Amino acid sequence: MTDHFDLVVIGGGPGGYVCAIKAAQLGLKVACVEKATTLGGTCLNVGCIPSKSLLHASKEYVNAQHHLPEWGIQTGDLKVNLKKMLAKKDQVIHDLTQGIAMLFKKNKVTHVTGIGVIKGPGVVCVGTQELRTKNIVIATGSHNRTLPGITIDEERIVSSTGALSLSKVPKRMVVIGGGYIGLELGSVWQRLGSQVTVIEFSESIVPLIDKEVGRELLKNLQKQGMEFRLGTKVLEVTKGDTKLSLGLEDVKTGARDVLNTDVVLVSVGRQAHTAGLGLEQLGINTAKDGTIPVDHHFQTTVSGIYAIGDVIRGPMLAHKAEEEGVAVAEILAGQQGHVNYETIPSVIYTSPEVASVGKTEEQLKTDGIAYTVGKFPFLANSRAKATDHTVGFVKILAHKETDRVLGMHIVSEDAGTLIAEGVLAMEYKASSEDLARTCHAHPTTSEAIKEAALAAFSKPLHT
Repeated sequence: MTDHFDLVVIGGGPGGYVCAIKAAQLGLKVACVEKATTLGGTCLNVGCIPSKSLLHASKEYVNAQHHLPEWGIQTGDLKVNLKKMLAKKDQVIHDLTQGIAMLFKKNKVTHVTGIGVIKGPGVVCVGTQELRTKNIVIATGSHNRTLPGITIDEERIVSSTGALSLSKVPKRMVVIGGGYIGLELGSVWQRLGSQVTVIEFSESIVPLIDKEVGRELLKNLQKQGMEFRLGTKVLEVTKGDTKLSLGLEDVKTGARDVLNTDVVLVSVGRQAHTAGLGLEQLGINTAKDGTIPVDHHFQTTVSGIYAIGDVIRGPMLAHKAEEEGVAVAEILAGQQGHVNYETIPSVIYTSPEVASVGKTEEQLKTDGIAYTVGKFPFLANSRAKATDHTVGFVKILAHKETDRVLGMHIVSEDAGTLIAEGVLAMEYKASSEDLARTCHAHPTTSEAIKEAALAAFSKPLHT
């Protein structure tokens, strides 16, 4: 059986399904091939969305335990019904995946379930079905990495996938890797009652974020009871009948010790998922990290074959993949699609959240760019004070001569939402004075951005 299309997208994650929908909206006949039975990819099924559901639920539990009584709200005897919590998470996933399926029907995107293999330019095979097409977009995402000698069983030694579905709250959990995913999932189980220890090879958590911001996050996570072993290498994980034993080594001194735990979460990054696509036969060579080299229009070395999302360079973020999906769809429709990689935000959904866009101080120093810093603490923000969410600050980095905003970094309970103002400011090449002279509603936490901007080009009003 052979079908003919203008575009076949391989992968139904955030980049793939958005690309398919946008291309269909622009008049192309589109098919999207997805190996899983549901659309949405890792993000929706076993990543961004379910982890945020559990982060929300666990945060509500902690609020009810420790913070509501401070406001005169007596909660009585609290307990966690983990089975019900996980069921609610699964319902959220079901509703959203069905929503994407409905969007496919609405936009007349053909959904093909199975593993797509590129047999040649313009030919994608899914089992015995042959899809002929003018263009192909590879959007197959990424999968979890592991460490040599560590076998993930998704029961006691788990990846981020297994950490979303543990059958009970472990007494002890060790997280290998102090990046976004490890800190978020570690936070979930720490709030629900686990003693969580994070092992990180580097001397700081989330090494690529602004160092001052990283120190603030570390301090607050430690206050919540999370333990950290920085500058530490995991040599092995040994399974016993009732516990797991981790052999550890201090990176600087070489000193070794053993740490026992009930569950190990391996969170050491992700790997581009490009195996089995037929790339070698096409003459498309992947980079050392498994990613596919593309030009500025997302085209591979083979004409008519494109790639987006986690399988190409750049941060492995769902919204980055979505932007690339829209851009390549526009390009294929004869428009001028593009992505501004300088304005892609990143968020760590811990408590407090951390959100960033643009350059860090360390990057500006390395690049030799003169800059000014404007900071404002949420402790001095009236809305934050009124809601008892005073942890953190807004930090704005502006060019010393032009005052153009070069970066914004936020630590707060609402950082992931607040950062949108920084993204918009940078997209429109605003100065810190532009932000400072923009009226912000009172009382809101967004006023902290205004004050930080005032601090960058002049003086804040409220500190």
